[in-house]
Amino acid sequence: MERTQGSAETGEVDPAEAFAADVFSRACTSRGALEHVTGKWSLLALTALLDAPHRFGELRRRVDGVSEKMLSQSLQGLERDGWVHREVRSSIPPHVEYRLTPAGAELAPRLLALVTFVEDHMPEVHRAREDHDSRS
Repeated sequence: MERTQGSAETGEVDPAEAFAADVFSRACTSRGALEHVTGKWSLLALTALLDAPHRFGELRRRVDGVSEKMLSQSLQGLERDGWVHREVRSSIPPHVEYRLTPAGAELAPRLLALVTFVEDHMPEVHRAREDHDSRS
């Protein structure tokens, strides 16, 4: 998607807006953001946050099988990219809560649709795997 907004009077283009994202281009910075949202743990964390904000421990229990380290790394990447907001609550004991940003709230339902699509097609996936494995 090409962005070329700027001052119409001067013909200047705002450097932050003058960038063309092309995920198929090796140099495109959107690849990193795409990698962050489509990683297994990130995708599951984003869709889990659709329900409500979660504390770290709650999110870790919800995303069964993720290690503390992997969830922490995934959340850091999502926060850096602006999909997730991290809030440190000053309570005793202090705790951290994660919630979707407005952009994350727009993204997460799309990821949930992908998850649902894959889950719905698992019988076909199993058949395809069996067919493939029997030919190998």
